[in-house]
Amino acid sequence: MRVVWSPLAQVRAGEALEVMMRARPAAAAAWLERVLAGVHALGQFPHRGRMVPELARQDIREILQRPYRVLYRVDAKRVVILTVRHMRRAFDSSEVEG
Repeated sequence: MRVVWSPLAQVRAGEALEVMMRARPAAAAAWLERVLAGVHALGQFPHRGRMVPELARQDIREILQRPYRVLYRVDAKRVVILTVRHMRRAFDSSEVEG
């Protein structure tokens, strides 16, 4: 299954990485590697993440790469990475609907 990043997810992941790089560059690099490995694995195991508790929809799922949530949608032929959100930020359903 193909995995694609939405423009919003790309921006949010970049912002998260930038914040982490200022404080702890080595930890930020390790976090990015974990995120990319987790997202890559979704190509073979698209339902490996949990359903997003705020939505309870089978097609919208998330993998956790603390302190961030990587939210994605499973379509018939692809996985779309929708956004990357800090766990402390309030959930915003507008980032995953559409």
